[in-house]
Amino acid sequence: MSNPESRSYVNAIAVVTGAGTGMGRELVLQLAAAGARVAMCDVSDGAMSETQSLCPEGSEVISFVADVSDANAMNAFAHYAHDVMQTDHINLLFNNAGVGGAGSFVTDSQAAWEKTFNICWGGVYNGCRAFTPMLMASPWGHVINTSSVNGFWAALGAHRPNTAYSAAKFAVKGFTESLITDFRVNAPHLRASVVMPGHIGTSIIENSMTAHAPGVGGAVRAAVEQQSKAFREDAPMRSAQAASEILAAVQRGDWRIVIGDDAVTVDERVRADPEHAYDPAFSEQLNADGIFRFAR
Repeated sequence: MSNPESRSYVNAIAVVTGAGTGMGRELVLQLAAAGARVAMCDVSDGAMSETQSLCPEGSEVISFVADVSDANAMNAFAHYAHDVMQTDHINLLFNNAGVGGAGSFVTDSQAAWEKTFNICWGGVYNGCRAFTPMLMASPWGHVINTSSVNGFWAALGAHRPNTAYSAAKFAVKGFTESLITDFRVNAPHLRASVVMPGHIGTSIIENSMTAHAPGVGGAVRAAVEQQSKAFREDAPMRSAQAASEILAAVQRGDWRIVIGDDAVTVDERVRADPEHAYDPAFSEQLNADGIFRFAR
């Protein structure tokens, strides 16, 4: 199993964060269907119970409630996986959990800004810190960190600040790329990949509201739920397809995994003209071309 192409998910031990909904749930379902043993975490026990109920009969999937921004919680998750699955190692670490919100560094509160940053970046860092000993103990291992199209284009458009999320996703991208050399030198049996999705049909909008304002109800919650539904249903790619493409890329050994035609197009345009990537005309052209309909 020294070559990525020869690696099978059968009996591989995988860890997936943010597994209650969206891409995290689909990664769990598809890994379990492929014969992997899976340990998942999320802040919602109920959401993970639903994920568990959708897994193939007979698959080994365990769950643990953890906030990925809490290092102690992630360490506890690693110990739980070690004890319950009776393993000293894992093969695959999918640091997938994330939320949006606190777009403006100028007008949003420090607490809200740091909550988004600490989940999106801190969750990746804490996940790697907690599970690296078990990866080091494996015959082969792969770290897969979810960044975003906002990990190479720090905007949602010309008039929509997205600083906390973009800063975190840039950090995830840079950290993962730096692991490639680190692993080559210090842990040659390990690999690292960064996933950069575009608009995928997930519940990130609703999950973000729950993270930032869990007590909000009534008309505000209803409006957010409606927006979240539209975000999921109008997306150019469903979570299941995104997860399938991620898993195929990991098996190929790809380190740079750009998911969705929209992300591919934005990546190409930013690389072609980085100096003007934040000009209003850049976002307006994306919108006019139907690439990012929310780029305003």
